[in-house]
Amino acid sequence: MSDKIKPHHLARKAILYVRQSSAHQVLHSRESQALQYAMRDRLVALGWSEVDTVDDDLGRSAAGGVTRVGFERMVAEVCLGKVGAVAAREVSRFARNSRDWQQLIEMCRVVDTVLIDQEMVYAPRQGNDRLLLGLKGSLNEYELDLLRQRSLSARYEKAKRGELIVAAPVGFVKVGDHFEKDPDRRVQGAIELVFDKVAELGSARQALLWFHEHGLNLPAKQSNGEVEWRRPRYSSIYRMITNPIYGGAYAYGKTSVTVHYDGVMACSRSRRKPREEWLALHPGTHEGYVDWERSEAIRRMVSDNIPNSRHHGAAKHGDALLAGLIRCRRCGRKLTLRYTGAKHDIPRYSCSRGWLDNGEPRCGI
Repeated sequence: MSDKIKPHHLARKAILYVRQSSAHQVLHSRESQALQYAMRDRLVALGWSEVDTVDDDLGRSAAGGVTRVGFERMVAEVCLGKVGAVAAREVSRFARNSRDWQQLIEMCRVVDTVLIDQEMVYAPRQGNDRLLLGLKGSLNEYELDLLRQRSLSARYEKAKRGELIVAAPVGFVKVGDHFEKDPDRRVQGAIELVFDKVAELGSARQALLWFHEHGLNLPAKQSNGEVEWRRPRYSSIYRMITNPIYGGAYAYGKTSVTVHYDGVMACSRSRRKPREEWLALHPGTHEGYVDWERSEAIRRMVSDNIPNSRHHGAAKHGDALLAGLIRCRRCGRKLTLRYTGAKHDIPRYSCSRGWLDNGEPRCGI
């Protein structure tokens, strides 16, 4: 028995903390679970008769982005002075971020609770052990960042070679490390018709109205990968004609994600990057629905349809105060804003979102 374990430690119960970072590890890394649960025998050998196992956090990361009910319950019991030892097979199981790690160490120091892993017994009230625990916590956090960086670097290198296939948009299926056309001829015909009509009518919105006029639906992928037929929307047509994959090109890194704090929690926000900032764009990697030159010509034509006037949809350039705030009382959509008058200084609100996006009748407001 370690000389750091005193009778008053053994008089209180011990807690064995068991955690794995993801559901995949829970299902497939059974050996890791067995080794962690086997730490109970070590606690019994050290002299504890009452050992509680906290495994509520199986499948939850300790990086700090998710709430860990089991860890919070363990810390709460330590704070109440009911726990003589907290144990895990490796101390990295407790936390992979400095906030949770330092909180646990400080609480154990205050109430004189020891920490135990497969190698050592740590007494946070001893300066040397507290220093060692602090170093291990920093190393655990750094190790997680290092693993993440290595994984992302390998992913980006694979994407630069055009070999990283994440998901196939509607009209394509993923076959190994490349895309192939959906074998459904109806799906193929509908997508080809989209490009033909946009090229013929010269506008994605005019193509949308044509589809609505003729009562034609377009294919869309559900979350489970199945194809369903829906009433066309402007956004679905626009995404289709601006996606390089339909021109036979591989593209990756088209968007970037930033994380910001809204006062309550951390939120992520995605934005589309300019084409010159994409990580990879390789034409001719698979069979497209149109050739690359025609795909680019249609994309440029649609982009050129946007007027150069500084007043186009320009709440940010005008004096209107309610842009993006007021909604239509009939359909609930946000009202759109136009400036009229000789000097383009008279704001007028109207409900045109349904007509613009879906070809629906205007609300008349």
